[in-house]
Amino acid sequence: MSVAADSLVLYKIHPARVVSVGEKIEIELEGGQSKRVRPKDVTPLHPGPLKRLADLHEPGAAQLEEAWELLEGAETDLKELAELMFDDFTPASAWAVWRLLDEGLYFQGTPEAIQPRPRKAIEQDRAEREAKVRAEQEWAGFMARLGEGRIIDDDRPRLGEVERLANQQGEHSRILKALELPETPQAAHRLLVSLGYWPPEHNPYPARSNAAITDPALPVPALADEERLDLTHLPAFAIDDEGNQDPDDAVSIDGGRIWVHVADVAALVAPDGEPDREARARGANLYLPEGIVNMLPAAVTHQLGLGLQETSPALSFGVAVDDEGRLADIEIRPSWIRAQRLTYAEAEARLAEAPLAALNAAAERYRARRQAAGAAGIDLPEVSVRVQDGEIIIRPIDRHGSRAMVTDLMLMAGEAAAVWCGERGIPIPHATQPPPDSIQHPAGMAGMYAYRRQFKPSRTSIEPGPHFGLGLDAYARATSPLRRYADLLVHQQVRAALRGEEPLTAEQVSARAGEADQGGIAVRRAERQSNQHWKLLYLKRHKGWQGEGVVVELGERKDTVMMPELALETKLRAKSDLRLDQRLTLGVADVDLYDLDARFRVLG
Repeated sequence: MSVAADSLVLYKIHPARVVSVGEKIEIELEGGQSKRVRPKDVTPLHPGPLKRLADLHEPGAAQLEEAWELLEGAETDLKELAELMFDDFTPASAWAVWRLLDEGLYFQGTPEAIQPRPRKAIEQDRAEREAKVRAEQEWAGFMARLGEGRIIDDDRPRLGEVERLANQQGEHSRILKALELPETPQAAHRLLVSLGYWPPEHNPYPARSNAAITDPALPVPALADEERLDLTHLPAFAIDDEGNQDPDDAVSIDGGRIWVHVADVAALVAPDGEPDREARARGANLYLPEGIVNMLPAAVTHQLGLGLQETSPALSFGVAVDDEGRLADIEIRPSWIRAQRLTYAEAEARLAEAPLAALNAAAERYRARRQAAGAAGIDLPEVSVRVQDGEIIIRPIDRHGSRAMVTDLMLMAGEAAAVWCGERGIPIPHATQPPPDSIQHPAGMAGMYAYRRQFKPSRTSIEPGPHFGLGLDAYARATSPLRRYADLLVHQQVRAALRGEEPLTAEQVSARAGEADQGGIAVRRAERQSNQHWKLLYLKRHKGWQGEGVVVELGERKDTVMMPELALETKLRAKSDLRLDQRLTLGVADVDLYDLDARFRVLG
């Protein structure tokens, strides 16, 4: 087909009317635009005459199905197909056929060679195109609802991509991009709460830390019969916070002998069993304000938690504490005990009575020895954050009195485990800490805050070594095997030695402790951020909160203030008249739950 003035041609994918033909062809495009193109740039569709491109949109009724059936299995061209479909070959019918060919549903090929497509291919493509149209309509409806700040139940699966980003388990979100929001976990969190997909108090930090958020559901064997030292005649006290659900230590005294009883977890959880591997991967219990996620199956705590049954199996650490607070006559025995559960407050009320008075006296001698060896006396505010029936409860933690006594008794057991294993060449994970560059004895909150910043991180080492912060030459965590894998690993090594079996090698212990440390990092991060989340939510619910702040650090641009009531730090714009340890009255200015940040103003 030749190209002449007033003929219809195809330019790229658009219709064009030929205005004139010369060395180049002048064409008119829709909208009235003129263009000079080379002959090879256009494809002839109809010889014309075509006076107006607007006439192309009135081809008349098409007989599409009939034409397709007549041509099934044959080949045709643009002119013949136009005549079959519209009973005439006009510029309008030629353009309609070209559009049909370009659509590619019923026909395929070029204007000179057109083939009908197989029925099966047409039906498949039609279904796909209809599905695509429905999906586009559904997406448009979904985005319209998001713009109105609401969702329906059918929208929830689609928002899974936003949830993955909010949990830091994905990097991109088509939805956030379409809403012109930053593709960040904070923006995703904010959107999910605003839509009601997540409740306002939702805590995303365990998932963001990749910490396990459900207890392991694994079978646990029954406790085996074995010879145990009967210590049920001694009053034993499992002292812990109110509401504690995993009591794994208790204390008693027999004359001048201190006994620290620890849940005998290694009696049920053997190295390399499924519960052991699961606990190792988790590293520790996850303590959240809203509840506990255990590293071991609940059946282990039920069987072994001290004081949960009338008599409890324990691994008991016996020591004598001399007048200088040194340990002697160390023994470790599987035992039976009868434990009475006490809260710290209940123990505090009985601290002057036997036998707790004798235990406290031994703990004080031991503490004096540690302090003489340089143990850090840092006493910065700590709080317990709990969520009960939707209410956020924040209580201060007093590290003195009965809590200090229990801490030192537990440290005795940890030192005893390290010494006992060291004397027998049994490899265990020790906790060590090098001293800071300068040893100090700070007074005041600001001094303690500054001194803590000089501390070097504690390390896990197969070789025993000093722990500066505790003031001990050797120490192993051994009193919380229900809660920490490192403690369970110590128990497994001790139990193997007591049974006359070959303990794990130093290389095996190091590898297992290292794996547990990695899990523990995720747990500690989830706990720290979750506590911050609930503290900020508490402030958000108590917008008129006012409290005391203590200046603990002065800076060029920002000063750091500690709020003891919340154990929360904040930054204030630096003021020349502030001094360290100065006490201020603060009020809440703004809370950003999504960035884990709050701003305060000075009231006085």
